[in-house]
Amino acid sequence: MAGGSCGLWSLRVPDAAAADSPVTVSGVDQQTSDARPGRAATADGGLRLATRRVAPAGWWWDAVAIIAFVVVTLVINVGHLVAFDLRVRNWCAAHDALDPIAGVLNYLGQGGFFTIVCGLLAIYWVWRRHSVRPLLPVIFAFVVSYVVLTVLKDVTNRAAPKSPVPHPELFGSGGVSYPSGHLANAFVWYGVLALLLAPWLTARWRWFIRIAPPVILTVTTVYLRYHWFTDTAAGILIGFVLWRMIARVPWDDVPLGSWLARRGWDGPALFTHSR
Repeated sequence: MAGGSCGLWSLRVPDAAAADSPVTVSGVDQQTSDARPGRAATADGGLRLATRRVAPAGWWWDAVAIIAFVVVTLVINVGHLVAFDLRVRNWCAAHDALDPIAGVLNYLGQGGFFTIVCGLLAIYWVWRRHSVRPLLPVIFAFVVSYVVLTVLKDVTNRAAPKSPVPHPELFGSGGVSYPSGHLANAFVWYGVLALLLAPWLTARWRWFIRIAPPVILTVTTVYLRYHWFTDTAAGILIGFVLWRMIARVPWDDVPLGSWLARRGWDGPALFTHSR
């Protein structure tokens, strides 16, 4: 796609130099030079920003995930999949010997903790790089995940599997179980964490950081009856879309205004130092 626009950023086909740059990590390009390919001059002398490539490439992945989330939500709302959720919950309750181990592993989905960890890492890079840009993905991730998850949870109002309310499996039963915040937060915050750890870790380790926690949490949240199976599936879909949204933003190139520029606090700091 070329010439189209998407909010602040214009989509364009990468030039040859950009195409030769290594695709590593965190589902997003990592540049190894000080070039800033996310910026391009327009015909009238202005500035446009190109979205960064993500893996797997293409906006249709996002569209499929959103459509799948809507379909799952509507199907649950009319009463389908509810019996399946109940069968899964009852099986897990009858085979709970591994609850202590699953409980420890489930801490991997604590969004608040990893928000703090990413915030502290970002502050470290702000100090080291003399740039405020490492804070941008952390702030954006917090705002967008909080708003999206809060709205969806309030609208569906679904109780957790362990809730004592009548028919907790139904929307409107009174709760914040759908979609799973554990899974959505895992996609978002481990993606941001991998981005901030890029100067220290290889692409393989960054991939592991992004993939392993969601896989583990998919099992633990359902096994511990903290979420219905469909809660977890919905959380995966929403988290997938949110992370790709964050990863596409050219954080090193977003204009920050003349005040920071004059003081030398707006330099590139995220995509120029990866291993």
